[in-house]
Amino acid sequence: MPKVTQDYIDNKKKSIVDAAYRVCLRKPVEMVTMMDVIEETGLSQGGIYRFYKDLDEILSDVISGMRMDYNIVDDMEKVFGAKDEISFEEGVHKICDFLADVMEKHLMDIQKINFDLTVLAINEPERAEKIMGGIKGQSSLGYLSTVALSNLFKESKKRKYKLRDKPERIASFISAAYTGIEMNCILAACYKTPMGSECNPRPLFNTLAKSIIYLCGGEE
Repeated sequence: MPKVTQDYIDNKKKSIVDAAYRVCLRKPVEMVTMMDVIEETGLSQGGIYRFYKDLDEILSDVISGMRMDYNIVDDMEKVFGAKDEISFEEGVHKICDFLADVMEKHLMDIQKINFDLTVLAINEPERAEKIMGGIKGQSSLGYLSTVALSNLFKESKKRKYKLRDKPERIASFISAAYTGIEMNCILAACYKTPMGSECNPRPLFNTLAKSIIYLCGGEE
């Protein structure tokens, strides 16, 4: 028998992950089945199970791939790297403009799947924990909630601004606002629900920028 190379295995796994990703774009992640993925790949059932033991393992790799494609860290670091060249207020607006750009670009794909995963985590927390346990890389929201917020507070303090609330409350507000914008836009764009009245993230992120500046003691 010919030797199965690592490249062969990697290519097969990528084709399965790509197929699962396409299925997730068409259906809520919670409703995706292994049979959906099998039909999408055109492989036999045995062919799939040679590379993945179950659907959740495939979904872990789908999300890992999304995190690589949806990497905001480098661009965010550029904004913080220019902190001495721009005002705190301008920096906050640049960050929120960038987040709006990314959300507009990925609203119907990566953002949609992220939203579906949030719903799955609410309805099936143990399964969601299993999926998340197999994921590689840091999520964008995780980066925003840790490194980005820490940098914002450092810059605010450097400019001798006085925070208008406790840092942990400001951090919780920003995280909740980001998630709310994402949910609102996804509901409107992907599910056409009346709850999602606005599917344009840009004005919402502009309002968030103004809120961050105010809470961090700046002047809009």
